Amino acid sequence: MSISDNTLSVVPLGGLGEIGLNMTCIEYGDDIIVVDAGIMFPEEEMLGVDLIIPDYTYLRENHEKIRAFIITHGHEDHTGALPFILREINAPVYGTRLTLGLISGKLKEHRLLESTELITVKPRDTVEVGCFRIEFIRVTHSIVDAVALAITTPVGIIIHSGDFKLDQTPIDGEVLDMARFAEYGDRGVLCLLSDSTNSEKEGYTLSEREVGRAIDEIFSQAEKRVIVATFASNIHRIQQIADAAVKYGRKIALSGRSMVANVQIARDLGYLRLPNDVLIKIDDIKKFHDCEVAIITTGSQGEPMSALSRMALNDHKQVQVNEGDTVVISAKVIPGNEKSISRIINHFFKRGAKVFYERVSEIHVSGHAAQEEQKIMLHLVRPRYFIPVHGEYRHLVHHARLAEMVGIPRERIFVIEDGEVVEFEHDGNEVVGARAGVVTAGRIFVDGKGVGDVGEVVLRDRMRLAHDGVVIVIIGIEQHTGKVVSGPDIISRGFVFEDASQDLLLEVREAVNGVLSGMGQEIKSEWSVVQADVRSALKKFIFKRMERKPMILPIIMEV
Repeated sequence: MSISDNTLSVVPLGGLGEIGLNMTCIEYGDDIIVVDAGIMFPEEEMLGVDLIIPDYTYLRENHEKIRAFIITHGHEDHTGALPFILREINAPVYGTRLTLGLISGKLKEHRLLESTELITVKPRDTVEVGCFRIEFIRVTHSIVDAVALAITTPVGIIIHSGDFKLDQTPIDGEVLDMARFAEYGDRGVLCLLSDSTNSEKEGYTLSEREVGRAIDEIFSQAEKRVIVATFASNIHRIQQIADAAVKYGRKIALSGRSMVANVQIARDLGYLRLPNDVLIKIDDIKKFHDCEVAIITTGSQGEPMSALSRMALNDHKQVQVNEGDTVVISAKVIPGNEKSISRIINHFFKRGAKVFYERVSEIHVSGHAAQEEQKIMLHLVRPRYFIPVHGEYRHLVHHARLAEMVGIPRERIFVIEDGEVVEFEHDGNEVVGARAGVVTAGRIFVDGKGVGDVGEVVLRDRMRLAHDGVVIVIIGIEQHTGKVVSGPDIISRGFVFEDASQDLLLEVREAVNGVLSGMGQEIKSEWSVVQADVRSALKKFIFKRMERKPMILPIIMEV
């Protein structure tokens, strides 16, 4: 799609219609800034996929226009795609101190730190990037140093809220900068892009301090070890856990690579206060009585190889959960992870642990604004146009209805999805916004070191293998005569248990022999024909016999 040089374009490439993958382009003429570049974790049916990044084809096609990546905060659903995109597109990255500290760790892993320009900003700083002037505005969220963006363009002002909530008692005392939002509202805002995650939730989101009270109560009653799982990026939560541990005389051990790395970064930058004499290595926990130890760990989403999962399965090298231990899962379950978390909770209960999680205790609050807070943002900014962002489609629709309730006309509200473009241009005395077609958008799957080599076809094959297994048919055929000299040998995996199903496998072998004998002289032709006929005949035979659809792989060996 070609975008006009005289228009301001909002081009979402991720985060609209889903939770995660947040990435939006703001474009005017020859200048593009990219707001955030996040990942999403795979859903249950995406077998073998490690993570998902937005399809950034549009960035590749317009790489010469990209002036900067502007990052609102340090969560991976806003930063995680940067190491993959920066391999191909070299542009400076702007962010606050903690945000860039966390990004630096990722770039170092991918050997991109030296080649990437990282520019540190703080709230109320203003930077010039191409034709854009960008001011960073402090917001409160579930991570330190989160900001919204006020982007002054040749056509008008765009406000991007980032992720936010109105926490009047934040852990660090830094409240959302309402005055600055109101000042922009007085000046006149062309369009507001605002966080929609909690648009179904009435009222207000609780303060992070409420979690601190719940954690304090749990620590006060714990008799043995306390194990708390939370997101490694939630520095405020980690601080409250650490404060409770210090208050009740416990040493603190960290488990999980990202937890250790993020805590170190936050301490180095002064965002986390943790006395040196309290922190111990995970290997040293057995040197202390159980009542003297607290463990802060990753794995709050039940990831199979995470530290918490290993503890639940008694597979962790240093930590064995015993009867009387206390386990706290201090995080909201991301949709799709419910079964994994339930399994972990059940395992801990079987081990005699006391388990606290969101359904039974106030050990987590959201970092996102509920309906009344979203209304306040709309009232402060008073935008001419509104685009709900950051949420599944139903969240966007609910947020759009709220905007209409506070007075924004329906025709000035755009509920769009990834790839759908909204353009703003002068029409006489005013700026008019309108939908303007689509650009390439979607998802790229990352599996190990492979980026994009796993697509829908591969995932379908993996699902078939997971559901019905595979049947491998090995046939040795003499190259010149077409005579079968060995086999067919039948090997199955995930289809039937071979030792107990010899009669069935003999029937399969006879079915293959029937196909080969029926081909006669045709067997001398292309081996692909033989493979296709064997595959087709076996597919019909197995479905009729077993009502299963295993993947069938005929292998022809030339002799």
